[in-house]
Amino acid sequence: MIKEEPLWPKASVIQNGKTVPLVIEVVSTNSRDDYGHKLVEYETMGIAEYWIVDYRALGAVRYIGKPKQPTITVCQLMEGEYQMQRFIAGQPVQSVRCTRLQKNFPKARLWGIQSGKLRVREMVI
Repeated sequence: MIKEEPLWPKASVIQNGKTVPLVIEVVSTNSRDDYGHKLVEYETMGIAEYWIVDYRALGAVRYIGKPKQPTITVCQLMEGEYQMQRFIAGQPVQSVRCTRLQKNFPKARLWGIQSGKLRVREMVI
């Protein structure tokens, strides 16, 4: 699919959201970009799913809740708008796009996949 993006080989630029079904961003000190600007851009482009991985709990309380703790926010595009779900350690992450990941990497430790469900057990990046 990425072959359909003419600017990708030179500039890593995506113009058509349908060529990239899933984007995962790891939050750094510029958390406003991940929770704000990028979320709006990806939603507008039509990227089906966007994960915000905030393993250091840098996001504002309105994004990751209180008390602040490592969080994965899964944004799924439905009728042109992202529907967001927040997951913390120990909760099964529900994703439409990661079924192949779970099948191909059943022993992946990054998310602690168990019993066919993606679990936020270790926030190790």
